[in-house]
Amino acid sequence: MRISRRLFIRDGVATVTLGLAAPAFLSAIAEAQGLPSRRLVVVYLGGGNDALNTLISYQDANYYSRRPTIAIPAGQVLQVGADASGRPLGLHPRLGGLWNIFNEGRLAVVQRTGYANSSRSHFEASDIWGTANPQSSTGSGWLGRYLDTLPRPADALAAWNTSGETPRALLSGQTGVPAIPNGSTYTYASPNRGSAALEERSAAQIMSANPASGRPHLAFVNSTSRAALETLDRVAQATSYTPTIAYPNTGFGLALRTVAGAIVRGVGSRVYWVQTGGFDTHAQQGSAGGAAYGNLMGTLGDGLWAFYSDVRNQGLINDTTVIVFSEFGRRISENGSGGTDHGAAGVMMAMGGMVRGGLHGTAALLAPGSPTLENNSGDVRYETDFRSVYARVLDQWLGVNSIPILNGDFRAGAPAIF
Repeated sequence: MRISRRLFIRDGVATVTLGLAAPAFLSAIAEAQGLPSRRLVVVYLGGGNDALNTLISYQDANYYSRRPTIAIPAGQVLQVGADASGRPLGLHPRLGGLWNIFNEGRLAVVQRTGYANSSRSHFEASDIWGTANPQSSTGSGWLGRYLDTLPRPADALAAWNTSGETPRALLSGQTGVPAIPNGSTYTYASPNRGSAALEERSAAQIMSANPASGRPHLAFVNSTSRAALETLDRVAQATSYTPTIAYPNTGFGLALRTVAGAIVRGVGSRVYWVQTGGFDTHAQQGSAGGAAYGNLMGTLGDGLWAFYSDVRNQGLINDTTVIVFSEFGRRISENGSGGTDHGAAGVMMAMGGMVRGGLHGTAALLAPGSPTLENNSGDVRYETDFRSVYARVLDQWLGVNSIPILNGDFRAGAPAIF
């Protein structure tokens, strides 16, 4: 069977691989293409998360000598076994919810993720993770480029950004992504009330339906208005959702509750972006797993546990994957203010009903001079390119070829999270 470029583009991998002895990655793409109900929830930890206090190498004496006040006592960590190098590891004590998911075999933790010569600028580093290009922090995002592969015309709610500003990762050349931080206030804005407001909305819908042939600027305005109007009722369905479990009364928890509502009510979004901040912990992280950093871990763990439990209760966890990351890790040694400064490699996590849980990669040896460190042994050296995790998600979860989206082949060495 001769496969032309036109056939591949027209019919996709699922068609052209029938009857062929396809490479493993093509088979994975084809399988994922046949499951359009899959959705991805991206959780971004803004500020640079302290990976060494998220996943703790609690038998490394240098962890305690280099962090005399902020290290987590060995007796408090939530043990998750040993990694491939034999180093025992444990989660932060406030991540009890994630520990539950790990013990169910549905949480994958990928150690020492990053890229060479990691940027220490919040803005540049977050944009690099958004573009998936360490050489360029401008242009479209990796998720935006994924959205551009979806059939046209694009669904106005193909993706849902729960933060106030559109992150670099969602910037696209063809697909707009609405920023809806509070679905309950996402309504048709009218100075009128009652029947007058309904009549005004009906008129707006009629006007936006005009294709405005030969008038491209008006056509663009009308199509944009039509897309916004089409999302109103669907967003309202999500925000009226009654969950099966109580969510934490935090901004992060409430955002995840809205995402769960959108999933359960079948809104149809393929990608959700949820962001929580406060991870730029230069001072007063806290001792013994408590105080400021402990609260950050509690917000993260409790929110994700509620979301996971809720979506599982609804029978939809096998169609849902969550990935978690930050723009960089922190330095190994604590500073004079009881905090940590901007570092290099960090930790990524994935959770969901189809995630292959466990520890991926190896922990850094924190002794000065270790080859797992860099910058005069002040930072953790990356082991897994963050783009290889993206590649695995794109190929095996979302069902698209990761190479054109990531502008390179990063499948080699990708952690087997699915």
